[in-house]
Amino acid sequence: MLKRGRGRFVTFEGIEGVGKSTQLEAARVLLLNRGIEVVATREPGGTPLGERLRALVLSRDETVSRETELLIMLAARAEHVAGVIRPALARGAWVLCDRYSDATVAYQGGGRGLTDRQIAPLAAFAEGGVRPDLTLLLDAPVASALARARGRGGAGDRFEAEASAFFERVRKRYLARARTSRRRTRVINADRPVGKVAADVAKAINALLARRA
Repeated sequence: MLKRGRGRFVTFEGIEGVGKSTQLEAARVLLLNRGIEVVATREPGGTPLGERLRALVLSRDETVSRETELLIMLAARAEHVAGVIRPALARGAWVLCDRYSDATVAYQGGGRGLTDRQIAPLAAFAEGGVRPDLTLLLDAPVASALARARGRGGAGDRFEAEASAFFERVRKRYLARARTSRRRTRVINADRPVGKVAADVAKAINALLARRA
């Protein structure tokens, strides 16, 4: 077992249908097998209040302005950081999170058209200095990713109902963000069989483990 100390924070990013939940679970099992405490969580959500805010902002029955959407997302994040992420890291657990700060830039920035100047100070306030040690950006062409997402059945949430052009903007912003954060972000081709993607995820997680040992 690794020595106790500050935990590590790993985020999984990407548009709908790239397999974030599947790969997060594979990473969780990998770490558990190494004797590491793992907290698996998601955004928006992760806390009772966050999950209520998630249901509100994802509901297709709600008409939400882009400014309101941003503030709801960041309110959920502030609660998430204070109630789950920061305490887990402090006790030495690894936190695996389905979406975090990059999603805000990609979705509310790239997708909705809000500027970095509008987003950055609010996001910094909500996050309170808690930043990922590693971000795994699972990337796939919009057409194939949405085909997977919509193949799951059901009506889908408010984001899943967006047109392909929205997700093209989101993906473009994700990739641009990755280029400016190369030390933290690993872009993984998710348009491949699950096992091949999982192998690349494991490689990135193991490299972070080696740096910590």
